[in-house]
Amino acid sequence: MKPKILQLSPILIPSVNQKLNELYEIYKYFEIEDKNKLLAEHAADIQGVISGGHAGISRSLMEKLPNLKVVAINGVGTDAVDLAYAKSRGIHVTVTAGALTEDVADLAIGLLLASCRGICSGDRFVREGKWTKTSPPNAIPLSRRLSGMRVGIVGMGRVGRAVAIRATAFGCPIYYTDLKEMDDLPYTFISDLLELAHQSDALILCAAADQAAGIVNSAVLEALGRDGFLINIARGKLVNEPDLVEAIKSGKIAGAGLDVFVDEPNVPEALLTDYSVVLQAHRASATWEARTAMGNMVLDSLAQGIAGMRPEMSMTT
Repeated sequence: MKPKILQLSPILIPSVNQKLNELYEIYKYFEIEDKNKLLAEHAADIQGVISGGHAGISRSLMEKLPNLKVVAINGVGTDAVDLAYAKSRGIHVTVTAGALTEDVADLAIGLLLASCRGICSGDRFVREGKWTKTSPPNAIPLSRRLSGMRVGIVGMGRVGRAVAIRATAFGCPIYYTDLKEMDDLPYTFISDLLELAHQSDALILCAAADQAAGIVNSAVLEALGRDGFLINIARGKLVNEPDLVEAIKSGKIAGAGLDVFVDEPNVPEALLTDYSVVLQAHRASATWEARTAMGNMVLDSLAQGIAGMRPEMSMTT
């Protein structure tokens, strides 16, 4: 008999889904209307859960699964999981760390380039037929050069380091902040976020948000300044969104590139209508390459956890 798995969010890679169906009996919780009936019939037999970083799993749902061994997160965020409770029960909570690093870092640089060079607004200018109706050179405002910008990185984990390598290729001086200075890095450490923002032309958020919220507030945005850009490919809750909206509307910063938001998929109206902001729908890891690697790591975590082994990417035990 196949082990039973509760799937809380979809996986988009056909080859991964094929392997899941070959190895396990999958209950797609996100598609089932009568969830109480499903749990009444099968909760005691569920050994694994698949979820995403944003969806996580509630403690109340974990409590209903007495034989749960592993929660395989198809992502890197665990802030939507009660890790302490999972650990107390010996439940492995795994992530797909490393699989999405390159693609997330690529998008961070893409958002910065799009923001400072006005790529999206230039695209709209051409598509809307304005180029044929308006004579240059004053039709489109001048943009900013990325090369040589002072780049401040918040969080020097895998993604932060990958962003730094890419920004260095543009000749950008790199500054960073983290819980402590890292001896293996050639970049300038600044312990205070406010000072980092003051020293940066672009502030790129790469930090985990498990224990941080609203750290980029009005004071930080004021320090970043009217010529500065904010890029967020980490977690929406790192930013105080009302403060960001006010900073954009008042011109306290030059622009922003945002892949994540506090209350997804809801984005503040002021950000939707301001073309100094480049927006994405939480898609930094949305490539075939990254999602395939992530799906395979989910498969590995399920197999290891159900077999009674400690999964390589376990965050709890």
